Amino acid sequence: MILKAIILGIIEGLTEFLPVSSTGHLIIANKFISFTGDFANAFNVVIQVGAILAVIFYYKDKIFPKLNDKIQSKKVFNLWYKVVVGFIPALILGFLFDDYIEEHFFNPKTVALALIVGAILLLFAEARLKRVKVDSVDRMSYKDAFMVGVFQCLALWPGMSRSASTIIGGLFLGLSREAAAEFSFFLALPTIIGASVLKIFKAGFMFTPYEWLVLFVGTFVSFIVALIVIAAFMSYIKKKKLAPFAYYRIILGIIVLLLL
Repeated sequence: MILKAIILGIIEGLTEFLPVSSTGHLIIANKFISFTGDFANAFNVVIQVGAILAVIFYYKDKIFPKLNDKIQSKKVFNLWYKVVVGFIPALILGFLFDDYIEEHFFNPKTVALALIVGAILLLFAEARLKRVKVDSVDRMSYKDAFMVGVFQCLALWPGMSRSASTIIGGLFLGLSREAAAEFSFFLALPTIIGASVLKIFKAGFMFTPYEWLVLFVGTFVSFIVALIVIAAFMSYIKKKKLAPFAYYRIILGIIVLLLL
């Protein structure tokens, strides 16, 4: 199971912050490596904490206030207010429909469909972005933050991608690709931590010592890989569009549907 944890940790780290759906890739991978069941579902969520730790490490200067710098501290607190506002929609819907979604949507077919639907929305959002209205997270309004949070609810459908949903929302609102991606990263902090805590709580902390080890390995691997991906992705979107990710989603979705 350790080897499977490493494989899935790599997949999680590679896909969490790209608009391709980490959960969708994990569900598909689980099917092919025969890693299923309640623990597998919990594992898929909990190892996302590794990716979150990567965001915290990479953006530590933006998300932690400096006591001797009032201007920077004000920006940090303003950012966190926006994150809280953006987190509210997913918090409510996720709490209400988590069990239903896990029972009915955690399968390769629904993931494949979501990959294709999300790709179409991403292409449409890219085509619609003619003029950037907001070029940084600092310039986002609270209304912008809330509306991006509403779009994030699309990611409750496994395969849509939390990153893609929030970036799509940001592009529709006139955010630059960089601003949309950065806010997507920040919004992931409470969203993924909340989802992971919920899974652990529902499991009653009743993992075996070996299962805790498997969780740790998967989380550590996802942290290392995600750290590399964040830097590479932010460099990429400064110069290029997101269309290649949409085409990849469509191809993967069709392949999965054909193999089912």
